[in-house]
Amino acid sequence: MTHGIITAALVGFGTGLSLIVAIGAQNAFVLRQGARRHAVLAVVAICAVSDALLIALGVSGVGAVVTAWPAALTVVGLAGGGFLICYGVLAARRVLWPVPGAALTAQGATAGSARKAVLTCLAMTWLNPHVYLDTVLLIGSVAADHGTLRWAFGLGAVLASLTWFTTLGYGARLLSGLLARPAAWRVLDGLVAATMVTMGGLLVAGA
Repeated sequence: MTHGIITAALVGFGTGLSLIVAIGAQNAFVLRQGARRHAVLAVVAICAVSDALLIALGVSGVGAVVTAWPAALTVVGLAGGGFLICYGVLAARRVLWPVPGAALTAQGATAGSARKAVLTCLAMTWLNPHVYLDTVLLIGSVAADHGTLRWAFGLGAVLASLTWFTTLGYGARLLSGLLARPAAWRVLDGLVAATMVTMGGLLVAGA
């Protein structure tokens, strides 16, 4: 049982990390704040706690539906698997045809006060529809596939979020140069594409 819990948590960690590292406004903002050492703790905390709440909502919500209607697992598996495959294809597309200027940089305007930084971070987190797709729908659907171990999977995804945002925020001084290179994000997108397509295929096959 312990082995199963650890395995589910590790899968959740990998899934969460694969989703979080995709280029986006939220990551760019955290990177800029970290590079300038401004309101880093508040920004990292908002991102990590928000993800934790949304992941918990996804895991509990999808799990409840599956418990009440077992056939929902098939629907969720097909939907989640299809979404994962599409996500992987989009990541692969960025590898083959990178968007000019898509790399994260520490350049540009940043919040001039802690309050403004907090409000900006909240807006980027809770007003971004992709956040709900990634956490509530996608992670929730994949977690449901783990049955009674779905909370271990969810915990792994939460730890992935915390690890990523902490690393990005506090390691930005060291990471900003690397992440400013489009080639670095092409490698990350390649890993994301392989992971997402593989997991999506397994979900669809298992449904």
